[in-house]
Amino acid sequence: MKYIIILIDGVADYRIAELGNKTPLQYAKTPAMDSIAGNSEMGTVRTIPEGMAPGSDIANLSVLGYDPKKYHTGRSPLEAVSLGIDLSEDDVVFRCNLVTLSEEDDYADRTMADYSAGEIPTDLSGILIEDIGSKLQTEKIKFFPGVSYRHIIVWEGGPDNNILTPPHDILDKKISDFLPRGPGSSALLDMMVRSSSLLKEHAINKERIKKGARPANSIWIWGEGSKPALDSFYEKYKLEGSVISAVDLIKGIGILAGLTPVRVEGATGTIHTNFKGKAGAAIGQLTGGKDFVYLHLEATDECSHQGNARDKVKAIEIIDREVIRPIKEALDRQGFGYKMMILPDHYTPVSVRTHTSEPVPFMIYDSSGKADNKLERFNEFSAKKTGLYFKEGYKLLDHFFKK
Repeated sequence: MKYIIILIDGVADYRIAELGNKTPLQYAKTPAMDSIAGNSEMGTVRTIPEGMAPGSDIANLSVLGYDPKKYHTGRSPLEAVSLGIDLSEDDVVFRCNLVTLSEEDDYADRTMADYSAGEIPTDLSGILIEDIGSKLQTEKIKFFPGVSYRHIIVWEGGPDNNILTPPHDILDKKISDFLPRGPGSSALLDMMVRSSSLLKEHAINKERIKKGARPANSIWIWGEGSKPALDSFYEKYKLEGSVISAVDLIKGIGILAGLTPVRVEGATGTIHTNFKGKAGAAIGQLTGGKDFVYLHLEATDECSHQGNARDKVKAIEIIDREVIRPIKEALDRQGFGYKMMILPDHYTPVSVRTHTSEPVPFMIYDSSGKADNKLERFNEFSAKKTGLYFKEGYKLLDHFFKK
């Protein structure tokens, strides 16, 4: 038996007037998912434990079978692992976004215009982070370039318990109420303010403005955490697995769990990602000897953060057409038994443009049997209608793997 999880990040949503009072999942044309809905098991699962923030780090740990209350040590260290950064026990790690702020003279008066600096490409963002690092880093504080707008700061022996806000939570809001607070806040804020002066005059930003693209005119520091450790996925489930994602956070979780990270050319984590390449990589892993693949697709979450319902629908339809359909067809041709689970990690409603904590829908298709649930489509409401519910999200994977 082969197993694949297709994680459609943040796809769960609320009804949207623009979509005829339907959710994007209800509104989108999804013939591939529709074709298996009636023969699949559906339900809902709480991926965010009570009292924890609805972050992708916490939710994806749950989906991969790890209790976040036991294993979560922060978001950024998981990303650092993906980038190959060697962490010590006393390192404090931060996520460092390149963002676009409005241009008021007083830094605190500025507004968060774009948490991704116009989805700045990696080749340009790497230059900016290296240049900023050469000016701002110290013997204890180091900058590490990542992918697109996502980067890392490691502070050796740094203070923890800072209060930091994800930039995608404060789009179009004045940043004064969301600046760093806590024992390291003065140093963190100083780096953010100084970065804005350095970036304002950078040739890359001047060229981006000339082309009508958003400049990366500040760093934004958030996602504090310390060195993590996960139990071996293979020891838990006796399955050899791979992880496919454009997002360092997801790759980091997979690497720590002992899954093989698979790089896909052109994978960006946006609606412009290489969907076909990711599907092909998943098929290759399963037909090439792996027992399990965790395929993570970020585009729907990005569309929600941008408040773009139409692009979210478009992303769902692309995923159905270019990922789910070819994977199912390829696995059917192979003739071996397989199980496919499709779900989001958390809700990311277009109307609020950030993550929320309610239970998410899931659908499990087993090629070897028929569930015959008489449900024609997979969405938030059909899944809830079944009454099947997992209060502790990390237990869903045991259910998925049961024979």
